[in-house]
Amino acid sequence: MPAHLRIGLLLSVLVTSTLACALDLSPQEQAGKRLYREGLSSSDAQVSARVGAADMLVPASVVPCASCHGNDGLGRAEGGVRPPSLNWQRLAGGQGARQVNGRRYPAYSEGLVARAIQEGRDPAGNRLDPAMPRFVLSMADQRNLTAYLKRLADDRDPGLEEQTLRLGTLLPTRGALAEPARVVAAVLNDRLAQINRQGGIHGRTLQLVNLDPGIDQASAEQALGQLIDQERVFALVAPMAPALDASLIARLEQARLPMIGAAPQLSSSPQVFDPLPGLREQLLSLADYAQGSLSLQQAQVSIVYADASFAALAATLRQALLERGWSNVSVAPFEQQAVPGQALFYLGKASGFSRLTEALQQSGRTPYLFAVSSQVASELLLVPQDWSRRVFLAYPFIPSDWTPQGREALTAMRQRQGLDGRQGVLQVSTWCAVQLLEEALKRAGRDASREKLTLALEGLHDVQTGLTPALGFGPGRRQGLNGAHVVTVEMPGPVFYPVAAYQSVVETRSP
Repeated sequence: MPAHLRIGLLLSVLVTSTLACALDLSPQEQAGKRLYREGLSSSDAQVSARVGAADMLVPASVVPCASCHGNDGLGRAEGGVRPPSLNWQRLAGGQGARQVNGRRYPAYSEGLVARAIQEGRDPAGNRLDPAMPRFVLSMADQRNLTAYLKRLADDRDPGLEEQTLRLGTLLPTRGALAEPARVVAAVLNDRLAQINRQGGIHGRTLQLVNLDPGIDQASAEQALGQLIDQERVFALVAPMAPALDASLIARLEQARLPMIGAAPQLSSSPQVFDPLPGLREQLLSLADYAQGSLSLQQAQVSIVYADASFAALAATLRQALLERGWSNVSVAPFEQQAVPGQALFYLGKASGFSRLTEALQQSGRTPYLFAVSSQVASELLLVPQDWSRRVFLAYPFIPSDWTPQGREALTAMRQRQGLDGRQGVLQVSTWCAVQLLEEALKRAGRDASREKLTLALEGLHDVQTGLTPALGFGPGRRQGLNGAHVVTVEMPGPVFYPVAAYQSVVETRSP
């Protein structure tokens, strides 16, 4: 074999070997990683840091290295401070980086790195930026941290490989959610296939690992654990596992795993990005319409929930209405009875909505009814004619939001996957989740990380999907939309008439 080919083969083997073992950290390096990311000692002893000119002592977990330098060590500009990159090769490479005053300083050694971390001084003895905490470390902790800093540049997040990027989802194959899950799977597979046909993202093919979460919490948690610990996915996209609602957020935050898709009720996790508005935001859009166009804020109002899992959301909605100036709002479970009130907000399954209208009709009452379309639309044919134009539904998007290009792309996808207009909201929500993920991955760059993906998602504004109002997130915003269109229903039919265009919900607080 020619010499140049032998050298090329050797380099290829070395590169492949480095990539393959990039996450295979020694116990010492694992301990250093924990200290770097969480500010916690391997011995679980309290680690402290001195902050500011006054040397105020705080737990290191409040100001871990990663909070400024990032999990990838590249640094994040914040508040006018730009933490430097912690790439060990750069620090120890003898570059003699020139400071603003023209002086050079020598390369870092292990001892000089320790001095910088503990005393806040560079190799030349100059003080580092006052924003840099000075950590109080034992010799063992310092050795662990130094060991990890040497591997930091190679410590890629799970699921990120040289040629592939692995995504995960949880979609049931049995039970009531099996058919909706089949639709989500079809949209995910189609959208990812289209991206891969165009070359993937930054040269990586997107792979989807789809596991069945089963029928209970135990099987769902096992499936999620398999995605995180065995399949080592980079992010979750559009999972359907309601059995995990109570534990999903904690698990995602523990693993620092981003999720793009429908969030559990009342979630405010920084790890979760939801393309469409939650039930709360859609109901508040209905409330704003009822207040502005129907003057119902002084009327007797009941928030009715047909499932105990919605009790907390019903209480949250009541508080939001009171903060908006509504004066007579009660919350009650629906137990097949005619609930009092001139206006009712409904939370629950579609079957409960039709039973509610039946109970109200038997009592001779036709109050205004407000509900989210995704919860009740399938039962509208069973709603008595007396409720013509007295039922108001929230829709995140309506056909007038669709551009010709968006409609054409959605129609082509449906044809490829054998889908029709049923489960339309689910199709569009999943479509948008992949579109947002694609755009964020492009912005995160070839040297991506979960942290960079989260920051890229936060930076998405006014994303035109062709199927919805413009989507966008932010550091304190994790829903692409936070309002809804309001549509009334005419019976018989039903025939739908938009009465209020999409408008973002404005949060209010009582004085």
